[in-house]
Parts: sequence; structure tokens; C-alpha cells
Amino acid sequence: MRAIRFLFVILLAIVLIGLALANRGMVTVKVFPANLGSYLGLDWQVTMPLFLLILLAMLIGMVLGLVWEWLREAQLRSESARRARELASLEREMGRLRETRTVAPQDDVLAIVDAPANPPAISR
Repeated sequence: MRAIRFLFVILLAIVLIGLALANRGMVTVKVFPANLGSYLGLDWQVTMPLFLLILLAMLIGMVLGLVWEWLREAQLRSESARRARELASLEREMGRLRETRTVAPQDDVLAIVDAPANPPAISR
């Protein structure tokens, strides 16, 4: 399993290096369209290599997916915690019931089974 993971990491590194070498051109990323930016007085832009933009977009997508799944599974986590509390409560109740169980069996068969292994000697 470790070898497969190592092979996957090496393959991913080769693909990412190939992507970086193939897309070295500089691009300008603007936050607002030209007309809207000039109207608002905001001209936010960044110039970076294209491969960096691609990698940042993938990273942002993965983080958004992680947050989305974490929020989606919140109900499952709360249900699991509720069931764990219920299980602990039932286990405590079973422990109390076992402690308060009557010492003398209420059935003759159980009395024979629970009888001591060495019965008292009968004197004649």
C-alpha cells in the first residue's frame, strides 16, 4: 500500500511539473471587468504565471469542497454523538441492573445450576 501511495505521489509530481513547464506564460487576472472596475474606482489585478493560476484554482476548489462536505456531514456527526450518549446511558443502566439483581434465583432450575460446586455433607 505504501508503494502504491509513493507511486501515485511521484506520478502526480511529474504531471504537475509538466503542467508548470507547459504553461509558463504570464497572465493578468482582474477581479472586476474593465468598465465596472473603472466605475467603482477599483482596479485590482495580479500578474502571475498561468500554471500558478491553475494550481491556485484547483487548491481553492479542493478547500471549498472540503468545507462543503464538512457542513453537509454536520447532521451525521450530531446524530452519531447523540447515539453514543444514548449507548453510554444504556450501558450504565445495564450495569446498575446487574448490580441490583436478586441473589436468590427465582427458578428451581437456576437454583440447581447456581448451587455451589461442593454441596454440604449430609450427616447420618
